[in-house]
Amino acid sequence: MVLGDDDPLVRRLIRDRLQLDRIVVVAEAADFRETLELTLYYRPEVLLLSPAMPGGELLDVLRRVTAADPLIRPVVLATHDDPQQAANALLAGAVGWINKTIGTAGLPRVVRAAANGEAVVSRRFTSVLVDSVRAGAVPGIGTRPVRSDLTRRQWEVLDLMCAGSSNDEIAGELDLSPETVRSHVRTIQRKLRVTTREAAVAAAPRLRAPARL
Repeated sequence: MVLGDDDPLVRRLIRDRLQLDRIVVVAEAADFRETLELTLYYRPEVLLLSPAMPGGELLDVLRRVTAADPLIRPVVLATHDDPQQAANALLAGAVGWINKTIGTAGLPRVVRAAANGEAVVSRRFTSVLVDSVRAGAVPGIGTRPVRSDLTRRQWEVLDLMCAGSSNDEIAGELDLSPETVRSHVRTIQRKLRVTTREAAVAAAPRLRAPARL
């Protein structure tokens, strides 16, 4: 994996903890420009990066990384939980938003989950994101086109996917069975002509219009 953080002590602590769990950090960067260059050079399974680095913008790096190689799984490691910033990061291609309060001990599990194709957002923050979506506080989520191949229920599922919710969390929020949610996700992917959950989330902004139905 590639690690981007402007604090050298934080980088060392994270690197040492990951290497104890046999997770190889192939490169480290102190700013967005270097993070992007190293990520595109090494093409790691996982990119773990801070949203507060100098030398660029988080969303630009996420978009360019995922456009260059959709197999790279970016995870944002933040010092605070901002629903709007997190939602924008997920829409730009991140597969996770984790608070640094998780501590270094929890990072190997996060990195492995991301590498295995899972969304990595803490259970507590998932609830915050879902509440923000339902309140319409997160731009770009919850807005829907006047005409769409997706049903109303499928849009509800897609909204929660965009907020980083897992299938089980979506099932709990919408009072559906996990199998029903999985069926909706497969149908959404088929209708959007994509093959992965992340691609469906990335495609969602292009389908939305300013007005909500």
